[in-house]
Amino acid sequence: MPDVPHLTSGLLESMPNIRHGFFTRLGGTSTGAFHSLNCGQFSGDDAKAVRENRKRVARGLECRTLYSLKQVHSDRVVTVDAGSPKKGVQEGDGMVTDTPGIGLGVMGADCAGILFADHHNRVIGAAHGGWKGALDGITDNVVQAMCGLGAVKNQIVAAIGPAIQMEYYEVGLEFVDRFVQRSPIECADCFEPGKTGDKRYFDLPLYLERRLQRVLPAEHIDRLVLDTYSAEQQFFSYRRTCHAGGTSYGRQVSAVSLV
Repeated sequence: MPDVPHLTSGLLESMPNIRHGFFTRLGGTSTGAFHSLNCGQFSGDDAKAVRENRKRVARGLECRTLYSLKQVHSDRVVTVDAGSPKKGVQEGDGMVTDTPGIGLGVMGADCAGILFADHHNRVIGAAHGGWKGALDGITDNVVQAMCGLGAVKNQIVAAIGPAIQMEYYEVGLEFVDRFVQRSPIECADCFEPGKTGDKRYFDLPLYLERRLQRVLPAEHIDRLVLDTYSAEQQFFSYRRTCHAGGTSYGRQVSAVSLV
């Protein structure tokens, strides 16, 4: 598997024709604030370093090309094939493919990468799981798009990667109201009191798991409980960078491919 550090899901790892990895910030060529496996094409990092980092991920996935999108915190899903542009010029936050040799990569720096696979019907997907895309239904839309390529819903497996955990994700009451109004069942137990009365802590990974349970069997959902905010040596974090007064940060990639 990859020659750079990565994490895996037991559910996906057992599939013979699937390669995947929740890659960390380690094992790349970037320097400074982007040290070292920064795969974000729009991060402000040196383009040559980012290209080399992405090549390393692609080699680890045993794929020809790592595809990604210009992520915009939407519910838009793009179908990728051999004719798709290799650079992140398309906007969206989810991808699906049934073409071998293509890696689907989503970027994160606190948001969760979610990887999907139906290995029986050879269809894969990936989603960028930020709060807005999660609330708008990005996970639902990836499953629907996979089924459009021949996947069967009750054969799809999904894994939620490292993300900011509840104790570091404080939000305002207006944020809570959005979820309670639009998704009251799924957001139950996803909020806890914050440091002050007008703040709450939000469990993004739990909410993503609940959204996946809308459309997939519970036993087909995996969640890696790893915190991007506190593990500074292992992960990039947008919120940690902001709290430290910084403006530049890298993006780790979560990626899946068919072989």
